[in-house]
Amino acid sequence: MKRKREVEKEPEMRSATAELSVLAQFKPVDHAASDIPTKPFLSVCNLILQFLDKVGPTMTVLRQDIHQNIQRLESIYESDPSMYSNMVEILKKETNEGSTRKLTSCSRAFLWLTRSLDFIVSLLQKLKEEPRMSMEQAVEEAYSLTLKPWHGWISSAAFKIALKLVPDSETFANLLMAKDKKNDTLSEEIDSFISRLSPFLEDIHSILVRSLEVCIERDQGTKEEQFHKF
Repeated sequence: MKRKREVEKEPEMRSATAELSVLAQFKPVDHAASDIPTKPFLSVCNLILQFLDKVGPTMTVLRQDIHQNIQRLESIYESDPSMYSNMVEILKKETNEGSTRKLTSCSRAFLWLTRSLDFIVSLLQKLKEEPRMSMEQAVEEAYSLTLKPWHGWISSAAFKIALKLVPDSETFANLLMAKDKKNDTLSEEIDSFISRLSPFLEDIHSILVRSLEVCIERDQGTKEEQFHKF
């Protein structure tokens, strides 16, 4: 029983970095951003849920959204793992069907998962680069940079109220660390996580832009307007 508990407490940073190492095996040599393997991508997103649990109740709404988007992508992947092993193929399918902007589309789920990953990277970077910054301020600034531009006023107002529930920076760091580790080790794990995730986020953004360009050809409007339609 003790052994099982120890396995369950594997730090999220370390587990997520391991999953990103799997993703790295699929990254094109020419950086053409043509492959985002579905299963490893979803594994990383699932680990992000555990990360958000440590931020506290302020992340409850975001956590629910991420969970629903993961379930949507898992559902289509499990319906035919061979056909939907690559996220790009799923996006192409919906683009051809004209269903990209439907509320229940996988494209929409993929976009919001990407925005959530942007938020996580921004938050970790702020906590690492500005260790004296309060957790509340770090979460607020990361949110303003990544998620707030796409949220309505109700979501933004709810998020601002929930900020009062975040743990302090020291408590949060202790939650992320393994029992026998120190802050410098955690900093190294954050660096490793960000350095592995950032290139894939760049690829994903390129893929999303290309998908939007197809939408723009069909409908008049700027890229920003198309992003807001999701």
